[in-house]
Amino acid sequence: MNGAPVKGPAAPAVGRTLTTPASRMAALARAELTLLGRSKSTLIAAVFLPLVLPVSLAAVVDDMDVEDVGLSVGLVLLPAAIGFSLLFGVYSALTAIYTARREELVLKRLRTGEPGDAEILGGAALPIVATGLVQSLVLVAGSTVLLDLPAPEAPHLAVLGLLLGLAMCAALAAVTAAVTRNVESAQVTTMPMVLVSMTVCGVTVPLEMLPDRLASVCELLPLSPVITLIRGGWTGSLSAYEALAALATALAWTLLAVFAVRRWFRWEPRR
Repeated sequence: MNGAPVKGPAAPAVGRTLTTPASRMAALARAELTLLGRSKSTLIAAVFLPLVLPVSLAAVVDDMDVEDVGLSVGLVLLPAAIGFSLLFGVYSALTAIYTARREELVLKRLRTGEPGDAEILGGAALPIVATGLVQSLVLVAGSTVLLDLPAPEAPHLAVLGLLLGLAMCAALAAVTAAVTRNVESAQVTTMPMVLVSMTVCGVTVPLEMLPDRLASVCELLPLSPVITLIRGGWTGSLSAYEALAALATALAWTLLAVFAVRRWFRWEPRR
């Protein structure tokens, strides 16, 4: 009317591709998966070690009087095998990956782009977490066939325990990476968590076989509620109170680890 050009919808910038958090995390996960395939040591620790360790534990479990506490060999070995997968396939492997990417300045460079901090850490963790999930499903299938394990009586508890375990171990890996100087020292900084979890968190020795006072303390350790939920999912012996207590403990550790990552995670190489 007054001679001014009519303005239409703004055209997108030429050559610019719109991305979403999901697409950015997927791209980071694909890149991390490629790097994982090139690292033989990480691949062995993340994929093969958790599948071999339960075989060495079978002879030890055979010598335990697990029947006295209402368990069977299969109900001890399966949660233990999943615990090994969480500890070695997720926690230890991811600690080394976070440390390596930080020291190689990969994390620092990624922070200058579009991805946010949570996207960077989550994208790097996705291949390892997916590997841990697949391992656990393979272990369940193998235990069902080889150990004559019955179907779980409360499968929702086992699923919740596994998912919480994956999330917790990924968050704890980032916390441990914050105090790890280099990839070589990751074998040392992850050792306390691994040793404590294997000995007094119900992985190798069920909490039911420990003295009551000691068991009540061990129930509060990070991996204990995960093993309790997974084993309880098969036995169906957990009361509503015990299940809620285990869920609350696992959530508390996960949220505490997330807070520690937000507060103390290091994006710059340690000098």
